Amino acid sequence: MASTAAKSSLSVMSTPSPVDRLPPDRLGHPLEINAARAALDPLDPLDSLRWARDSFGDGFALTTSFGIQSAVLLHMASALAAEAGPLQVIWVDTGYLPPETYLYAEELQRRLSFRLHVAQAAMSPARMEALHGRLWETGQLEDLQLYNRLRKVDPLDQAFEALGVRCWASGVRGRQTDHRSTMQPLDAVRGRWALRPLLAWSHKDVFYYMQEHDLPQHPLFEQGYSTVGDWHTSAPDDGSGSGRATRFGGLKQECGIHLPGLMGEGI
Repeated sequence: MASTAAKSSLSVMSTPSPVDRLPPDRLGHPLEINAARAALDPLDPLDSLRWARDSFGDGFALTTSFGIQSAVLLHMASALAAEAGPLQVIWVDTGYLPPETYLYAEELQRRLSFRLHVAQAAMSPARMEALHGRLWETGQLEDLQLYNRLRKVDPLDQAFEALGVRCWASGVRGRQTDHRSTMQPLDAVRGRWALRPLLAWSHKDVFYYMQEHDLPQHPLFEQGYSTVGDWHTSAPDDGSGSGRATRFGGLKQECGIHLPGLMGEGI
């Protein structure tokens, strides 16, 4: 008869880890994360996207904010479209983006080839404000977290579910926030694989790529913005802070989309 300690050990060993529960590739094979990272290590960003498309097929998508550097990844997606058709791109429209972002989104859609899916919260901005108030104005971190969950994280995860996304690529870079500096090119995020082709890129890499490919800058870039999200939580660099430090009134650097857990575990 097995001892209590042995039973406990067997129980722990048989409990699947979060990685074990992640979706397989397009052929139904489980993805071994260390082997996948090793395969991605020598690849440039375009080949990383090609690896994900080949590995996950229609279960692969890109996310975009149509922000300051968004044209880079969208241009790479457009380059791959000639090989196997346009890639699915998901845009979380919070309903609070600056007018310039909506105009920029239209311009990039005209110039580049991708299939755009707009993810929006079921609760309208007006209804949210009636029920919860203007959550970004209270100065309370928990209100900002609720705002980000309602308008960003939940709509994105619902879009992933509806589109059958198993792996998604974003344009995050390691130098943007403290959290992003700890990221790997491939990680598990809320039950799906998250690919970061531009993780090692610098501001200069982004600038020169856009210059080389004649990509338009976000209209707010010329007004001193190095990052743009919602109109009420974005600001130009003013000398006291730059990059993601200008976002969310200085309360936080991440909206929650790129964090691994659910509420209470990092958002």
